[in-house]
Amino acid sequence: MDQNMTLEKRIAAELYSYQGRMSVFVDDLRGSTVEIGADEEFETASTIKAFILAVLYLQASRGRADLEEEITYEASQFVDGSGMLRALGVGAKLKVKDTATMMIICSDNIATNMIIDYLGLDTINACIRELGFGHTVLHNPLHFDRYDKLGTTPRDYAALFAQVAKGTLVSKEASAAMLGIFRQQHYNTMLTHDFPQFYLDCEETGEPELIWVASKSGSMNACRNDG
Repeated sequence: MDQNMTLEKRIAAELYSYQGRMSVFVDDLRGSTVEIGADEEFETASTIKAFILAVLYLQASRGRADLEEEITYEASQFVDGSGMLRALGVGAKLKVKDTATMMIICSDNIATNMIIDYLGLDTINACIRELGFGHTVLHNPLHFDRYDKLGTTPRDYAALFAQVAKGTLVSKEASAAMLGIFRQQHYNTMLTHDFPQFYLDCEETGEPELIWVASKSGSMNACRNDG
């Protein structure tokens, strides 16, 4: 490989032959970034759930949400797609934290609607803006027959994970809690698809993983996102 081929040039070469629209934001958390179309807006799909999680922890830090409170799955919150709560049925009760965990680790759409109802749509969007994600909006709960639009940018999404990694999203304690949830992610078929499982899964030996990933992906129509 050409030793002068920078990461940015390698990514640009991949995009040159890509039949579609792709944008990338890479941050090494040491002051260096790669930005290609980083401010282009895309459908968030399930990546909006990461922003909702941040809002939940922000509101919990202010005493306006209780992670231990029980909430109930209501018929109005039903939606098809990913998740497990539809197998439990209407009336199932979960703690707010457990519901939010389901929203992230198995991308549960019903759990997402439960958290949206718990926090309130206007509150979620106000807090997203307050946290500094100026190009991310949740336009509606997840009801695909009434789907309007969802929007974010690679820069916003990368900033969310960078702040989690640095311990600055909401607070050091909240960032650590969110990191723990993201690390339990069940869907790792995009950015981390080619990571060797030997280094990611040490269940058989009991040793700590040599590589761990904290992530949240999303897909809708022809759009695929990961962070």
